[in-house]
Amino acid sequence: MKIPHEEIDIKPFAYAISLIDGKWKMHILFWLWKCEVMRYSEIKKALDTVTHKMLSNKLKELETDGLVSRHEYPQVPPKVEYSLTEKGLSLMPILNTICEWGHQRIES
Repeated sequence: MKIPHEEIDIKPFAYAISLIDGKWKMHILFWLWKCEVMRYSEIKKALDTVTHKMLSNKLKELETDGLVSRHEYPQVPPKVEYSLTEKGLSLMPILNTICEWGHQRIES
């Protein structure tokens, strides 16, 4: 049975996708999930080809959306660490399922 388009509530899906949309957000979330706490330079190194501007923008977006926490230490030189928030951690079962799907289907 086909459901008419006007009866489908796209809002929850659109909201979820808006939080993780783009090339780098899921990669950032993945590394923070695996490493728990990372400094900016560690994230940059893990992502390899991401530009400074792109990484900064995506971290700010993830922080604004409540998925990533930024902790700045008052010292010289500045030290900033990133980690997942509770909201970010709540996405990890989904990310884990994606990882399992990829593991089962990756061609060696």
